[in-house]
Amino acid sequence: MTTAIKTARIYHDHHHSQAHAQVSLDYDGRFLRRKMLATDDGESFLVDLAQTKSLDHGGVLVLEDGREIEIVAAPEDLLEVTGDNLLRLAWHIGNRHTPCQIEGNRLLIQHDHVIRDMLEKLGANIRETVEPFTPEGGAYGHGRTHGHSH
Repeated sequence: MTTAIKTARIYHDHHHSQAHAQVSLDYDGRFLRRKMLATDDGESFLVDLAQTKSLDHGGVLVLEDGREIEIVAAPEDLLEVTGDNLLRLAWHIGNRHTPCQIEGNRLLIQHDHVIRDMLEKLGANIRETVEPFTPEGGAYGHGRTHGHSH
């Protein structure tokens, strides 16, 4: 007996009903258009969106039968950036179009040895950490900040 693959063709940035299940994805994994995924409890489904989307932590994929699969930002290897002049450090990170999670007393970025070296030369304290990564979206509403095509 074969079971039909469930398909999600709709994405919403918030719930419309109780989530049926959740899928944990790292930052890069939350940028997709068409891909087979599995919920955290092992249920396979196909994501088949009309265009590539940046899925947000807390957003939902809607299966064809209406059930919602919640998107969860999975823990991943990151660099925690702290220092006396956090605004200046954030400017240099942004100037390189590097995705950055901005918090009151720290910045989080993905591992990048070139950016790490630059930040250390600017006086930043860098610590490796493993946690969910939910960087700021683009200023123009695109959700991703890399590239120069704005």
